[in-house]
Amino acid sequence: QVHVEESGGGLVQAGGSLRLSCAASDPPLSNYAMGWYRQAPGAELEFVAGISRNGDRTLYAYYIDEDRFTISRENAKNTVYLQMNGLKPEDTAVYYCAAHRREDLYCSYFVQSYDYWGQGTQVTVSS
Repeated sequence: QVHVEESGGGLVQAGGSLRLSCAASDPPLSNYAMGWYRQAPGAELEFVAGISRNGDRTLYAYYIDEDRFTISRENAKNTVYLQMNGLKPEDTAVYYCAAHRREDLYCSYFVQSYDYWGQGTQVTVSS
């Protein structure tokens, strides 16, 4: 069982930045590919970004601006990050991190691929 926990959310003005963190207990997160998802009010859960076990590969949803969002990880710290810059009101959502063991990073696009989920952290962007 892996317990993952997100942090770093909050209220920020449009144009601001936040860095979300996802920390985990044993076993090490390096055993897992990781993904970030978000759910806006009244909307479906949607994929944001994924990263391979050693961090050498990343992928993003087509609707995510890679100039604004960056996923990364520090396995030595057992932590995955989502850096978000130039935030917009439409980025307002609860952001979740999740872990999966699939070999193919492409599986990160699919909710059913994941084995463990965090409780989420609220990001609110005011206009």
